[in-house]
Amino acid sequence: MLDALVGAPERALLAAVKVLALFVTAVVVFRLTGRRALAELAPFDFVTAVAVGALIGRTATATDASWLDGAAALIALLLAHLVVVRLRFLPGIRRMADPPPRLLVHDGVVQQPALRRCGMTRHDLDIVLRQHGVTELAAVRLAVFEPNGAISVIARTEQGGPADGHDLPSTTGPGGADGRDT
Repeated sequence: MLDALVGAPERALLAAVKVLALFVTAVVVFRLTGRRALAELAPFDFVTAVAVGALIGRTATATDASWLDGAAALIALLLAHLVVVRLRFLPGIRRMADPPPRLLVHDGVVQQPALRRCGMTRHDLDIVLRQHGVTELAAVRLAVFEPNGAISVIARTEQGGPADGHDLPSTTGPGGADGRDT
């Protein structure tokens, strides 16, 4: 019973050493492949981040997996991620790897079909708008569900234009934020 609860100290030490070695390996490989995998979580980035955590945890605690096994799997996973990041510059791959932005609010009007496609309710949208300091829907020029899952909110000024005074990029057309699939 004590062995099941506490385990063998040498196995615990081995797990600690392996997790530290895998952590250092992950940091080095993430550094070499770029920060994108953790800074902007598109769906394929999220999968990579979760897989890295699972791989490190499993390898560290498995008695039948060495650091070399875990490091090889970790490097292969992060190299595959890097390939996807690079291939995203090709239009066909970009459409598969990154969901298009979706226009959720345009000139104070909620775009219900786009809201549904994003899996959001009106209540969810209201929460996000409040987090952006917007208390009235009429004050919203644009609210866009971005490919990384963030929601950008551009408020109106008293003149009706964007609050920052800059021209807005086009939100229609291929891959645009008009809420339609391309």
